[in-house]
Amino acid sequence: MQFDSLAFLAFFLIIAALYWWVPAWHQRKNVLLAASYLFYAGWNPYFLPLLVITSLIDWRLALHMGRIASQQRRKKWLIAICTMNLAVLGYFKYANFFIDNLNAMTASMGLPEFGFQSSVALPIGISFYIFHSLSYCIDVYRGGIRPTASWRDYLLYVAFFPQLVAGPIVRWTTMGEQIETPRPFLTDRFILGVALMIVGLFQKIVLADGIFAPVANAQFDQSTFDVGVSVWMGALAFTGQIFCDFAGYTTCAIGAALVLGFRLPVNFQSPYAAIGFSDFWRRWHISLSSWLRDYLYISLGGNRGTAFTTARNLMITMLLGGLWHGAAWTFVVWGLLHGLFLLLERGVRRLADTRSLGPAGVIKPLGWCMTLIAVVTAWVFFRADDLGSAVAMVTTMFSVSSFALTDLANIDFEAWWSAAIFAALLGQQLITRDRPLQAMLEQLPWPLLGGMLGAMLFLISTTTGQSNAFIYFQF
Repeated sequence: MQFDSLAFLAFFLIIAALYWWVPAWHQRKNVLLAASYLFYAGWNPYFLPLLVITSLIDWRLALHMGRIASQQRRKKWLIAICTMNLAVLGYFKYANFFIDNLNAMTASMGLPEFGFQSSVALPIGISFYIFHSLSYCIDVYRGGIRPTASWRDYLLYVAFFPQLVAGPIVRWTTMGEQIETPRPFLTDRFILGVALMIVGLFQKIVLADGIFAPVANAQFDQSTFDVGVSVWMGALAFTGQIFCDFAGYTTCAIGAALVLGFRLPVNFQSPYAAIGFSDFWRRWHISLSSWLRDYLYISLGGNRGTAFTTARNLMITMLLGGLWHGAAWTFVVWGLLHGLFLLLERGVRRLADTRSLGPAGVIKPLGWCMTLIAVVTAWVFFRADDLGSAVAMVTTMFSVSSFALTDLANIDFEAWWSAAIFAALLGQQLITRDRPLQAMLEQLPWPLLGGMLGAMLFLISTTTGQSNAFIYFQF
C-alpha cells in the first residue's frame, strides 16, 4: 500500500478510527503494532517474519547488554548485534551485486565462468528498519538510553507504519517516551497532520510524478546524450523529482504520525537553498545524514586526528552512505562525489579563514550556485542506469560543443514547464530557507490554509500521469 493509493486511504481511515476509539493506551499500541505488520505484509507477507524475528532478537540482546556493567563485555555483545544485522542487510541487499561483479571479474580475467546466479529479493524498507535497530542498540551500549523491558514497545518502535518503509530514521530518544506515554487527541495536531498528508501527496502526485518524472525519464532512458540543453533539462527534472518524491513521502509520514498523536522529526529543510555541501547534508535526508555522522563517522574517529584521518573517515562515511542507497557502482560514485565535495569545502573554508575571498553579498550567492550545480551533477550518477550513461551525460552537460541556440527550439513544452516549476521550487526554498513546513502551515490563517489545501486536492484528483513507486522504497 502506497500513501498515494486508495487502498492506503481506506486502511488509514479504518486504523485511525479504531485507534482513537479504543480507550486504553496499551490497546491502542496493540492496534498500531497489528496495523504496522498488516501494512508491511501488504507489500510482501513472506518478509514479515524477517522483520519480526530480527526485531525480537535485537530487543532481547540489547536488554541483556544493558544489564552488563563491564564495558568490554558490552562491546562484545554490540559486535554480535551489529554483525547479525549487517549480515542480514548485506545478504538481502548486496548478494546480487557481489555475485554479478564476481562473475564479471572472472570473465574479464579470462578465467572459467563459474556461472554463479543470484536472485535474492530485497525486502522493502530493510535499510530503514535495520538502521532503527542499530541506533537503539548502539545507544544502549553507549549508555545514552536504558533498554526497554517491553518487547511490544520495541517492536512498535521499529515497525511504526508511517515511517517503516522509507523513514525518517527515528531514534528511540525521539520515539521511546511517545510510545510509553498515552497520546492525547489534540484537534490542532490532528488537522495539521491531515494538512501535511495533503501537501505530501501534492508533492508526490502532482509535482514528482506529474511534472518532473516524465521529463527525467525521457532523458535518462535515451541511448545517446549529445544535446546539452536536453541533458540539463533532464538532470534538473530529476533533481526536482527526487526531492518532491522523497520529501512528499516523509511529509505524508510526519502527517500520518501526527494524526495518531506522534511527532516525527523533520527530514528535509530547503536542501536546494544550501550554501555548501555540509549545509546541504544538514538539510537533505536529515535523519540519515545525522545517523551516519553519529554512528559511523564519529565511531571511525570523526575529526579527532590528523587531516588525513579526518579525510579518510569522511570519505568512508560518504562511500558507505552512497552504497546504502543501492547496490550499484553509480551509488558508490555518487557517495564518492559528495565526499570529495565536502573535502573541497573544508579546504575552501580553511583558505577563507586566512584571507578575505570577497564581500558576503557576492560569495554567498556564488557558493549557493556552485553547490546547486554540483548537487545536480551528482544526481545524474544517482539516477543513471549505469556508469557509462552517467559519464556521457555529465560530459555533455559541461561540453561547450554540445550547446547550440537552435537546440532551444527543439525543447518541448513539457520540459520547459518542468524547468519553470523547478525554478519556482528553488525560489520557494530560498525564501523559506530556515522555516520548517509545519511551522508555516500552523501560522497560515484558516481561510488561506483551507483554500490552499482545497486547490491541492483538486490538482491531486485531476492529475493524469503515470503513478510511480516512491523512489526510496528501493533502498
